Amino acid sequence: MFKTKIGNLDLETCIYNASGVYCVSFDELLKLAAPCFSNSVILTKSCTLEGRIGNNLPRYYDTELLSINSSGLPNLGYKFYCDNARIIKDHSEFKKPYILSISGLTLEDNYKIITEAVNNNFIDGIELNLSCPNIIGKPQVGYDFTIMEEIIRKASEIIETGRDARLESGSGFLFGLKLPPYFDISHFDMACDIINNSNVQSLTCINSIGNGLVIDTEKELVAIAPKNGYGGIGGTVIKPTALANVHYFYRNTKCSIIGCGGISSGMDAFEHILCGASAVQIGTHFHKKRNVCFKEILTELGSIMKSKNYKTIDDFRGKLVHYK
Repeated sequence: MFKTKIGNLDLETCIYNASGVYCVSFDELLKLAAPCFSNSVILTKSCTLEGRIGNNLPRYYDTELLSINSSGLPNLGYKFYCDNARIIKDHSEFKKPYILSISGLTLEDNYKIITEAVNNNFIDGIELNLSCPNIIGKPQVGYDFTIMEEIIRKASEIIETGRDARLESGSGFLFGLKLPPYFDISHFDMACDIINNSNVQSLTCINSIGNGLVIDTEKELVAIAPKNGYGGIGGTVIKPTALANVHYFYRNTKCSIIGCGGISSGMDAFEHILCGASAVQIGTHFHKKRNVCFKEILTELGSIMKSKNYKTIDDFRGKLVHYK
């Protein structure tokens, strides 16, 4: 019922973790690999060349409707995530795909990490993060279309070279992007033009909405410490923006779309798939509910599908109706 495909990867279910939530340490990744989890992919924390502690605490805060974070990419460095790929995958009964999320601090860092990843037969693909809003002094690449085009072109060259060798051994390699939220149609179109002239296979829409501000009114204090309180907004409030991005990129690219943003129920997942998503990632809700969220959302989604006589998600994926 929930099987799906993103790029060249077959997934047992259409749900998995968003990069950034409980996917940093070895133990957290092992839990994502566990067969008792209903997630379909082991997606790592966005990694940098060297390990990072991240921004000052407190850097995460949530309410019923939203979350705000400015983590600053805390991670153990790309070598850790590459070197442990085989061990972590071996704990997965269904051999869940292991995808490396990458967010190098320079273009050269990204190219080095991508080269290592595509030459590691235990890594099934990358999600190149062009959308982190929480690195002090670093802009989001996904809003600079000149740099975005350059990094995708170079990454494509590296991946194609490595993919040729992998295909000879019978394995493929997913090239995915994690995009920032776009708000203007002209920006959607510029991003689509770049993506359609590349060999990108999947798009994760969206990362958090950058540089929001949340206030703890009891203390009359900003909710998080870094960047004077500015951080990425996630949770229920960003779902309409996420759905718009999912739908636009589904209609205007040939990529598999992974919906991310505001998903805390089966109905939320249903809406993302109806807009064109082949799979969904859970971030804020995963942070709140831990591993039980995957099974709960799938159970609710299954009930919705049965009530509508849908046997598979492809029966309704991308079938959103418009007024004529």
